[in-house]
Amino acid sequence: MNGFSTLFYKELLRFWKVAFQTVLAPVVSAMLYLMIFSHVLQGRVQVFPGVSYTDFLIPGLVMMSALQNAFANSSSSLIQSKITGNIIFVLLSPLSYFELFSAYMAAAMVRGLVVGLGVLAVTVWFVDLHILHPLWLVIYTLLCTGIFAALGIIAGVWAEKFDQIAAFQNFIIMPLTFLSGVFYSIHSLPPFWLIASHLNPVFYMTDGFRYGFFGQADVNPGTSFLVVAGCFVAISGFTLLMLKRGYKLRY
Repeated sequence: MNGFSTLFYKELLRFWKVAFQTVLAPVVSAMLYLMIFSHVLQGRVQVFPGVSYTDFLIPGLVMMSALQNAFANSSSSLIQSKITGNIIFVLLSPLSYFELFSAYMAAAMVRGLVVGLGVLAVTVWFVDLHILHPLWLVIYTLLCTGIFAALGIIAGVWAEKFDQIAAFQNFIIMPLTFLSGVFYSIHSLPPFWLIASHLNPVFYMTDGFRYGFFGQADVNPGTSFLVVAGCFVAISGFTLLMLKRGYKLRY
């Protein structure tokens, strides 16, 4: 596993050397979301019994930040390596496709977790937040960040220029995360959008993560876990298949 550990360490250094941009900036953005939305809607909206709107908002912001940054890490690393040409040094090394996948995914998950913990550490100053199911949160967060890390690998392998990564981020990742119930309960939506929200897999990630804090959710947490676990297996398998065949990397 020397090859895996070397690539993993390289990927960690890549985002940690510019932590001001890769970690601090998204934490500040999440804090601004919290300040604005909690100021406008606190006292006017109560989603779960005994849970204030600010309490409700924080887990959604943590999950959204973790997912977006997990995707950003693996996708930006691969597209930069492809454009600058140094991807050849990774491909020439005696690394299996599984080691490549594991190293890129693990580093992206670490960035997502670091950002998520940073958002949580900053925002808990605003509320007295309690975690009812800590083990659920750990397992669930690992699965969710792993899904978006794998999506980042897919986007990085598929894209041939930065514009395509930006399009993937702006037209797929951001709509899925912003419309996943981060700022609202889906039960407040009209019937059409309520049905549409159930088709969004990121909704189950956000709702299940919120269940770990409050023990309350918009849908059954078992359903959320099955959706998330199924997405993790399917997307990881597809990513491994791409890397094994060398799609847009070896040909």
